[in-house]
Amino acid sequence: MIASVVIGSVLIFLLGYYGYGRFLSKAMGLDNSRLTPACQVNDGVDFVPAKPGFLLGQHFSAIAAAGPIVGPILSGLWFGWLPTLLWIILGAIFVGGVHDFSSLVASIRHKAASIGEIVKCHMSKTAYILFLIFVWIALTYVIIAFTDITASTFKIVVDGSAFGPAVAASSILYLLAAVLMGILLYKFKLKLWIATSVFLPLVLFIVWLGPRLPHPLLSFLGALTVKQWDVLILAYCFAASVIPMWLLLQPRGYLGGWLLYLVIAIGFVGALFGGFVIQYPAFNTEGLRSLANGRFVFPLLFITVACGACSGFHGIVSSGTTSKQLLRETDAMPVGYGAMLLEGVVAVLALTTVMIASKGSAILQSDPNLIYADGIARYLNLAGVGFSVAFPFALLVFSTFVYDTLDVCTRLARYVLQELTGWKSRIGGYAAALASLVIPFVFLVFTKEKAYLIAWPIFGTSNQLLASLTLLAVAVWLIKSGKRPVYIILPMFFMLGMTLWSLINLIVPFLVSLPSLFQGAAVKPDVILSGICGVILLLLSLMLLGESVRALILKPKSSFN
Repeated sequence: MIASVVIGSVLIFLLGYYGYGRFLSKAMGLDNSRLTPACQVNDGVDFVPAKPGFLLGQHFSAIAAAGPIVGPILSGLWFGWLPTLLWIILGAIFVGGVHDFSSLVASIRHKAASIGEIVKCHMSKTAYILFLIFVWIALTYVIIAFTDITASTFKIVVDGSAFGPAVAASSILYLLAAVLMGILLYKFKLKLWIATSVFLPLVLFIVWLGPRLPHPLLSFLGALTVKQWDVLILAYCFAASVIPMWLLLQPRGYLGGWLLYLVIAIGFVGALFGGFVIQYPAFNTEGLRSLANGRFVFPLLFITVACGACSGFHGIVSSGTTSKQLLRETDAMPVGYGAMLLEGVVAVLALTTVMIASKGSAILQSDPNLIYADGIARYLNLAGVGFSVAFPFALLVFSTFVYDTLDVCTRLARYVLQELTGWKSRIGGYAAALASLVIPFVFLVFTKEKAYLIAWPIFGTSNQLLASLTLLAVAVWLIKSGKRPVYIILPMFFMLGMTLWSLINLIVPFLVSLPSLFQGAAVKPDVILSGICGVILLLLSLMLLGESVRALILKPKSSFN
């Protein structure tokens, strides 16, 4: 039964939180007698102490987007639900949770510095520049993967019904509603509870309205190709990354957070009380090779399920915004470690949408967003919500998760590029945003449809490699402080091994194709792009490893406080 899997997973996560989480808190020496940067500075702008419950919600909504949905579904389809479930649970407790928690603690011990600044402090300026370049490349691949999967959502047709145009229309109205909410909150000082009571029902009304909009409008939206939607979504990314945060990102993120909690509740209720049985096989492999695509479990499983088990993106959030709001040091456990385990729960619920379908089911031939939406719609149907409403609702919720990822990643990519180039002016911000979207534009335009399937291994690899390098930076700091952080070093080496192995797998086809390329023969653009990016990421990783060894050998000890 699905219910036993969900209940068992939640119980294991609780044991991990109260067992291994407490061990980590003791190992990192959390002490509430130390003032956090939020309390020391408390400028009312960036450094603002927040209660742990409020900060947990904000941090969780920032890290839990579409990643813990797409990755588990793809992995479940390829390798079966049991290997995927084991990696989600063990990864979240012993790898991802350690990564998120330790990067948050490292940041607050360095006056809320970013991981890049910590690298600069304990390694070298060269390592700092290399790390920022790596982060920028990783973020561009996040943009590629989630732009294309959103574009695919807007073209969905099920049983002859074109749901995609309706979801696209609802998405546009949803973004406009978020802008209106931002204006009312910021310019007209509308109270938040009033805005919430008005705009949450409005979002649900927009879901209902989407399929019922005038036919000419839906026909126009339906006529747009996936590639055209890719370009339009990239244009949205540019706009969202340069306009004031209060105008779109904050209200959209707030509304999206409510939708996130709502869909988690729906997933729980459906999985626990729906009486669904497991139909998909526990293992979809022949030996260690997937029956779906012929690829090996090692290392593909560990870079396919990125968010949900471990994600380098979380370290950027932890050290970028969350560390500036931590009220007490001990709050790092529920906020940093706890939020990662909650994301593991989201990943498990996403995986159940595969588990309740039989292997020969037509729905499993679809994209992950469609599989997820179908599962959520089946859960909603238990409450009497018809498929024509439930399915578009689930797709819109998925799209809002993706918007959150795209908004944050494009803005962070702009920040990183501005830091590297020194483009501090407003024009420099526009230029950095455009430059950060060049690689996604080229990749999406010159690859076939479903480019996200091509980009996902690169996204997963770069994201997991970023996590391993973040753990490396934290380990260097702790070792130089006189600690022996085995709990950091072991997951760091594991993730480093899996990701470097995956990079080599991406590079080999590119190297094999080089003779044909030099002879003028046609070579798939995705092989070239993946290979070039793989070589760059591999070189950056090896250079950062060299800088870390150099730092440990040549530089003096650091303070742990």
